[in-house]
This record gives sequence, structure tokens and C-alpha cells, in this order.
Amino acid sequence: MRKVLVSVSTLALLLGTMLPASGAALPTKFIKLAASPILAKPGIIVIDPATNQTLYANKPDVGRAPASVLKLVSMAAALKALGSNTIFHTSLFETTKADTYLLFGDSDPWLTASPFEATKYHRAFTPTLINALLKAHPGVHTFTIDYNGIYTADIKILKRYFSGRVTLNFHLLSSANVAAGEKGTELASIASPPLSAIVEFTLLWSDNLLADRLARTAAKKLGHPTTTAGVQQTFEETLTNLGISASGLVIKDGNGLSKETRISARTIAELLLKIKSDPELHDIYVGLPVAGKTGTLKSRFVTDAPHAVGLVKAKTGWINGTVSLAGYVSVGSEQYVFAVIADHVHPTEYSRTLAREAIDQMLASIAKP
Repeated sequence: MRKVLVSVSTLALLLGTMLPASGAALPTKFIKLAASPILAKPGIIVIDPATNQTLYANKPDVGRAPASVLKLVSMAAALKALGSNTIFHTSLFETTKADTYLLFGDSDPWLTASPFEATKYHRAFTPTLINALLKAHPGVHTFTIDYNGIYTADIKILKRYFSGRVTLNFHLLSSANVAAGEKGTELASIASPPLSAIVEFTLLWSDNLLADRLARTAAKKLGHPTTTAGVQQTFEETLTNLGISASGLVIKDGNGLSKETRISARTIAELLLKIKSDPELHDIYVGLPVAGKTGTLKSRFVTDAPHAVGLVKAKTGWINGTVSLAGYVSVGSEQYVFAVIADHVHPTEYSRTLAREAIDQMLASIAKP
């Protein structure tokens, strides 16, 4: 029988992986776990930023449903469009119309009517504005308030907060210009912390509402509509300006909850490289959870891969069918960039748990203090 000789490099390509570069071999355990049936042929890439060499890759260019890993793109778009020092303001004004007031803002995503959130997270507390109105008009129990630049959801929450105590009749104005024309004496104002703090919070706790709002705010700032199509344009523009290909990008929201969204592991990894090298994106790196220590990674790695506790800094993600993780793993004095998007995981919590454990153990096999 004739023997067929296949080179190691050819075999690697047949298996859908790339060979370790410059002798920086990844351990056999990593490769076995990457091929685990529980991950169901995921998109994976590991890059050494020091050499810009790909150490491992499995189908890294296939567009996949990334879940909350997409928030990396949302935050990059927000920081690039708005700048890390941006502060959102919301104010209450008197108007020239009798018995009518104006609530005017610049779409602060950070507003809350929760005293707990306002105290613990320093969120802008919207009841402060209405309390100022009540103080200025004691004994009045019904107010007409025009508004613009505040999310309708926040208006509904504010109305519910005062339900039973005062009647608030809100009317949405057609544009910011119309609202600006009504401005009279300012009665009260609240403000968010800098965008940098909002970005860090969004990533640390994977806040879906904040991520989507910031993506749409970035779209508006760049002159695009705040629709899904506008977010798609915004993400494409952001990636292209960073020198990253947006080929195959399909965006259905700003937070990754849609199973129809598509982005490749390579695109995510290339963005992670830019995050480390671009000072304007540094807040993203700061906001990423740390394995076994903070945020959405606080309980990860602790029991299934304790060797990697404190050595992985990454964005988590999951939706039905997807388990993802992307960020940085410390390997001695270096940090490798990695992205794992397993978007064909069996849609049960048991399977998702096994997928997370496989990913954790993959990273633990290369992590070094």
C-alpha cells in the first residue's frame, strides 16, 4: 500500500488551524479543548501582539453571532465618536408657555430613577429635576412638561416614580431646535460622569441597555440615523478608520443580543490589538472584567481553571446558542490577544456551562503569572 506523506503545516490547514509561530507552541491541551465537541467548531484566534503573529486560529474569518462580545465594538464606536471626557446633561427649564416646563437633555444613557443606583453607581437621578419643580410650586399637583433628548423609557420610569403624588403630562417635541427655542430660566440640572466611567461600567457588568444606547448615540454624533442601519454604518466606519476590515459585518443591535448579528473572531481580535495601542480606547481595556476577581468574570475560572485567576481580562458573552469570550491572557511578561466565539453550542444552560469551562481551561493552559 502506497504511503501518503502529509506535511505538518498542510495537516494543520486541513484541521482548520494555524501552526504556532516563532516556536511559541501552544500546549496540546489548548488544541484538544479548542476541538472539543461541546464548543461545536467555534471561531478561535490567539495573537501575540509583541510579534503580531497568529499562534492559533480555527475558522477565524467566519461571521458568527458574538453575543455581548459585540460590546467591544459598541464602546470603541462611542469613544471614537464622542471622546472619553464627554459628560451628558439633562436640565429642567421654565418656558414662555404658561404652566408648561421643558425637560431637555442630550440623550444621557446614564439616567435613573432608582435611589440605589444613584447612590451606589453615581447615576444621574431624574427625580431631582421634578423635585425642584415641586419645590418651586408647592401645592401644585399637575404639571405639563415638554421634552426632548431624553429616552422615552426614562420618561415612563420618571412618571411612574411620581405616580400617586403628582400628575406629569409629558409631550415629546419634534426636535432639539424646537426644544432650545422654548428654554427659559433653568430650574435644575443633573449630569452623568465622564463617558470613560460609563464605558467601564458597561463592560464590567455587560449592561445591555447602556451598550445599545451608546451605540446609537455614537451613530447620531457621526451623522447616521439611530436605527439599526445607522448602527451598522457606525460600526463599519469605526472599524475602517481603525484599519480593521468590516467585511461580513452584520449588525442588528448595539449589544449583541440578536442572533442575526455577525462578526468574525479575527475582527474582534484585531480590535483588541487596537484597544491596547490606541490611547483613545484605553477605557475599554480598563473596564474589562478580570478572571475570578471582578464583574461578569468574578465567578469564572475560580473552580474550573484556578491557575488563570487574575491572568485573564476579557469580555464575556452568551445568548441562546452562543458562548463567547474575548480579551487578553497574561503569559509571563506578555499578554496574548484571544477571541473565542462558539455560536453552535447546544441551547441549554448545562451545555453553556460546559462550553465556558472548556474556554476557561483553554486559557488556563497558556496563562502564566
